[in-house]
Amino acid sequence: MSAESAEPGQGSEPGPQPVPLCPEHGQALSWFCCSELRPVCAACAGLNGRCQGHRIRRAEERAEELRNKIVDQCERLQLQSASITKYVADVLPGKNQRAVSRASAARELVIQRLGLVRSLCESEEQRLLEQVHGEEERAHQSILTQRVHWAEALKKLDTIRTSLVDMLTHLDDLQLIQKEQEIFERTEEAEGILDPQESEKLNFNEKCTRSPLLSQLWATAVLGSLSGMEDVRIDQRTVSPFLQLSEDQRTLTFNAKKSKAWADGPERFDHWPNALATTSFQAGLHAWMVDVQNSCAYKVGVALGQLPRKGSGSDSRLGYNAFSWVFSRYDQEFRFSHDGQHEPLGLLRCPAQLGVLLDLQAQELLFYEPASGTVLHTHHASFPGPLFPVFAVADQTISIVC
Repeated sequence: MSAESAEPGQGSEPGPQPVPLCPEHGQALSWFCCSELRPVCAACAGLNGRCQGHRIRRAEERAEELRNKIVDQCERLQLQSASITKYVADVLPGKNQRAVSRASAARELVIQRLGLVRSLCESEEQRLLEQVHGEEERAHQSILTQRVHWAEALKKLDTIRTSLVDMLTHLDDLQLIQKEQEIFERTEEAEGILDPQESEKLNFNEKCTRSPLLSQLWATAVLGSLSGMEDVRIDQRTVSPFLQLSEDQRTLTFNAKKSKAWADGPERFDHWPNALATTSFQAGLHAWMVDVQNSCAYKVGVALGQLPRKGSGSDSRLGYNAFSWVFSRYDQEFRFSHDGQHEPLGLLRCPAQLGVLLDLQAQELLFYEPASGTVLHTHHASFPGPLFPVFAVADQTISIVC
């Protein structure tokens, strides 16, 4: 017997059931052989016993270890059950509500846009509405599946915990020791039930409403309607000294020589050839067109009023900061830029006119060529504030179309 064991001599306290005896020596099984993983008597554990040289412990000590393990596991199961209950009660209902709400908003957006071109796209409307409904159903079914899954997980955890508590309260030392494998299996089964994780499958995917055909027809309808055009004019207080502004405040002309005609002020761009419009938009649908056929270097888009105006750094350079979203041309290179990220646009020809559509309900910015009916680029973003039409020109002239 190892030095860790105590002197065998006394048997364990008798339990509520008759104490089993050693079949070889007829003595109480008050010891536990860690090598053979079974209860033994004092004679088995003695110097001449069959477990001589084995690691021997008192059975009551081994049982106490298992009791402590059960208590710890029950506490973990209780915490896990509370976590899952909170997820099912607090997270899943919110996700279901948001999915339904966003599906409703997406449905309204599809109906609103298709209303402008109803005679041309009845089939597209039906297709998209079915797609939104299908996505809503998918999200809803995913959430229902999660509910069922976690209900079963909770039931299983409760069953495991009940079983372990029953062992803890109704088994004596020897019975508990003999149930060690079952305790291990129950614990392993509980550990296999993972905590809830965030999943995109539970969210409504708003991309289901995006359709190239819808975007093209919608842009054509908006830009082809006088009611969809804004009276956009340029704020002379913002015009760079490298630009000239026409009397009607619609045309910007680049001048390589810095003009002294403009008095400096806090609103004016003092380095980059930029200018802002007089009005900003913070809700609704807005559209304007710019004649760009005479320029090989320009930028057209939107910007926040917080856009810095001074210096040659990126803070005031359109498309190089978080305050501006622009379509740009440099010779034969076209791209969309925002916050220093530049997306090349493979255009086959240079547009003569550039339509800009800003849908703040859908949080969408779209650039369009009216002559060909081509959507040049679409950008979806959460715009953080009112947006001004913004312009830059470094070659010849660009003009806002009346």
